[in-house]
Amino acid sequence: MADILPGPDCTTMAEVRRGVDAVDAELIALLTRRFAYMDAAARIKPDRAAVRDEKRKADVIANAQARAQAAGIPHEAIADIWDELVEASIAYELAAFDRRCATRD
Repeated sequence: MADILPGPDCTTMAEVRRGVDAVDAELIALLTRRFAYMDAAARIKPDRAAVRDEKRKADVIANAQARAQAAGIPHEAIADIWDELVEASIAYELAAFDRRCATRD
């Protein structure tokens, strides 16, 4: 298997694609970890109404946007991506909460 080069060291599209594919695999692993926290939240929160927290959502998005801006990457796009991520996380957590409650009945 070919080495994964840092972006600035890539000289061919094959090298770029290997790097992107490797980063994508890492992102999926990180998202898997993130969604495990949604499972934990669904287990810990006392009721379904506690799942959606608009203040927390705004804080998470603002934090991601600020980190992106500090890193010099497109912070507005990152805010949009994080909005989708948080909404997907809320939907996942609601489903996990409902599954947990259904097994208790």
